[in-house]
Formats: sequence, C-alpha cells, structure tokens
Amino acid sequence: MSYNKTASITVETINPKVKTINYELRGEIARHAEMLQEEIEKNPGSRPFPEILYCNLGNPQALGQRPISFFREVLSLCDNPTLLHRDEARTLFSPCAINRARRIIESMPGRDTGSYTDSQGIRSFREAVANGIAARDGFPSRPEEIFLTDGASSAINLTMQLLIRSDEDAILCPLPECPLYSSSIILHGGTMVPYNLSEDGDWGLEIFEVKRCLEEARISGLTVRAMVIINPANPTGQVLSMANQEEIVEFCRKEGLVLLADEVYQDNVYVEDKKFNSFKKVARSLGYDKNDISIVSFHSASMGYYGECGRRGGYMEICGFGEDVLGEIYKVASVTLCPNIGGQILTSLVMDPPKLGDESFETFLAEKDNIHSSLVKRAKTLEDAFNSLESMTCNRIEGAMYLFPRIQLPSAAIKAANAEGVSPDTFYACRLLDATGILVVPGSAFHQVSGRDRASGTCHIRCTVLPSEEKIKAMIPRLRDFHESFMDEFRDRS
Repeated sequence: MSYNKTASITVETINPKVKTINYELRGEIARHAEMLQEEIEKNPGSRPFPEILYCNLGNPQALGQRPISFFREVLSLCDNPTLLHRDEARTLFSPCAINRARRIIESMPGRDTGSYTDSQGIRSFREAVANGIAARDGFPSRPEEIFLTDGASSAINLTMQLLIRSDEDAILCPLPECPLYSSSIILHGGTMVPYNLSEDGDWGLEIFEVKRCLEEARISGLTVRAMVIINPANPTGQVLSMANQEEIVEFCRKEGLVLLADEVYQDNVYVEDKKFNSFKKVARSLGYDKNDISIVSFHSASMGYYGECGRRGGYMEICGFGEDVLGEIYKVASVTLCPNIGGQILTSLVMDPPKLGDESFETFLAEKDNIHSSLVKRAKTLEDAFNSLESMTCNRIEGAMYLFPRIQLPSAAIKAANAEGVSPDTFYACRLLDATGILVVPGSAFHQVSGRDRASGTCHIRCTVLPSEEKIKAMIPRLRDFHESFMDEFRDRS
C-alpha cells in the first residue's frame, strides 16, 4: 500500500481567513526584540543598551507594576485552602483576605479551584460583578446577564460568533483600531466597516463620519449589525465626553445597532476634566431601558491598577437581548465548559474590592492610588517627551495605557522604507529598536486613517506608559538621541 507523503496541512491549505489577519502587536518586530533580548542575556554588552524596553503591549506586571496585595492573598488562599486552618495564616494574610477566601471557597463546586464551574461563571461571582456595576452606574444589573470570561478577548470573540452570519454582516469599528476586532471579525467571516476618529479633534468620534460609513455600507449591500466603541480608547488614549456618548447611544438606538462597549480601561483615566461613564449608565440616564437599545459591555482584570493580564479574567454584561438569545449564548459558552476559575475569582475581586471599614481597605487604597498616580506621571512625562521631538506631535493622553504620536518623516526616509517594502512607521520602529532597545508598535498595525496612510505619508507609533518612572527617565535620552540622528540622516538637504 502506498501513502501520499505530501503534508496534509500547509500554508496553502489552511483556512484562508487565518492568513488574512494581521496581529503586529506580536509580529515580526516583537519577535526580533525577543531575539535581541536573548542575545543580550547570552552576551552582555553586545548591544548599546542593557535590555529591551517592551513598550508594545499593555502588559502592566511584565513591566514592573506590582500586584494588589489583597487580590494575591485571596487567590493564594483559594488555591491552598488548607492554609485557612493553620495558625500561620493569621500572620501571613490579612483577616479581610482570610474571610473573603473562606466565602469564595464555600461557593465553589467541590470547594476547590480545580473543578469545572457553571459555563456562565459561578453565581456568587456574577452577583459580585452585578453589584459592582450597579454601585458604579447607579442603575441595577442582573447576574443573569453577566457572563464571566477568559479576559475581554474571549468575550469579544463570542459576541462576534453571535452576530456574524456571513460576509454580508458587518461591524462598525474605529480607526485607528484595536487589531483584536478586525481579526475577530475576519475569522468569524464578517466584514469590518471602519469609521475614522479625528486626530485634529483630539481623536474624538464624529457622528456624521459614522453615519457616512453606515450609509455607504448599506448601499453596498451590507447588513451592519453593531458598532464598536473603545472608551477609554486603544490606541489613541482619548476619553469620550458624556455628550459624545449620548450621541452614540441615540445613533445606535435609532439605527438598530448593537452597541459593543469595550470598557477595559475604565480605571485608566488620567485627566481631571474627563471621567469614565459606562454606556449602559448613559443609556439609562437618557431614559432608555433594555427594550430600547442593546448593549454588550466588556471589562477585564488585565488593565487598570490591577494589571493581572495572565489571569485571563473578565466579563461581559449583555443588556437588551431576549432570554432565548441569552440561552443561545450560554450554549456557545458551554462549548469551552467554563471560564478559568482563577480569572473568575480575580474578576469578582476587581468588582468587589475592600470597602471603607474593612481591615485591608487602607492598604488596598494606598496601593491603588500609588499605581494610578504613577501612571499619571509617566503618561505626562512621555507625552511631553514626544512633543519635544522634531516633526513629532502627540495628542493629550486622557486614558488607557498608550500614546499614539504622529511623525512627519522626511521624504528620504519614506523612500528608504518603500525600498525595503515596509511602511514608513515600521521602518522607523525597526530602526528605533535596533538602536535603543525600545520596542513600540508601528501605527500601520492599527490601520490609522482609512485609505490614506501611504499616500499622505502620515505615520504613528504606539507606545505604552507602563515602564517604571525610572526606566522612562532613562529611556527618554535614548529616544531623543535616536530621533535626532534619524532625522539628520534622512534630512532633505536639497
């Protein structure tokens, strides 16, 4: 008997949708950075910088942000419940953490973190999330409408599975975009309809622009089913005003669109004149209930002052869907059996942290405020640094974890980039990495302004504010020296 020795799976035979997506946040530049880091570790002094500064991802604890003690104490006790019965526990853990861990363990199947749970998440955790939402917004929330998830990304993917039936179904998404959305839409067979944020308007959202994109999509035969809003925004760092949010709610209600509210950076607001307001709160404040507008909001334990990315904890709140639809969502969630239990615990803690009067409250508040105040300083320091560089401008960072400065590159640099077959901002980012060890993401990874990037020569980079204050202070001179050298090398001398 003879067998075909040709590989059954090749790049040519895999799902073509997989080949279409691009996730530059962990792309070639990031892989090159990892190789440079390995080289530095094996041969110290081989590069003109001591380490790679990973400014490409919102990965707080990887860049030195300390975890919240109360959260980690509770997680430790839940994973090791026998500690609760040992005398040493009272010297190692706060009474508040011990009491919370006891309550959590009692609510878990088999009283152990190694068990499967309800596919929607443990009921008591969903109650904690619902109560936290109600306290935040001033409007009720139902645990039946809460789905605990493995971070916000799995919730977003599940939602796209629900909404997208064919490539004729479309989702409105902002540009610059978060690549998670375009990738998820493509993988689930839908069509992304981009709408442009206004850089000259501090990256604000203009309703007339969204209306234009919606009308053009409908004329082309697409069924636009939902609109994505990221607030505070990734990658641009703006925080929407209440008036702008009200416009968006009215627009989605009138047009019959599901409002997909990505609110994972809600605890990352850095300016006094802006405040986070959930879209559910805005809708309810306008007098609209679940019969008037459908909203799916996403939150995560990865960002904010908690920064527990690796725990993969998050939730989505689903408002305005019928009980029959919720049943279908539960069925899809059941395919993966359940969200990880560590992430479930952490999400409940994020939404129900220590309160005034609890033994752990003062320590918790001090740690939270210290992280937040440091993030404010770092954001402002980097914003000022970018704005001080030749031909670079950076809008005010109001929230989230990123700056998105714009660079006007010399024509010679653009020609050099074209010769290498890369976008100008990719060319700049690669040169920056090799010269300084600073890893940023080219703005082209976020698609910037629809259809005009290459023609206009506009380019950006995205840089996190997450390295420590000390590392940022050391990073800025390296950035400045590189930028001056780069601009001088490619300066038009005609």
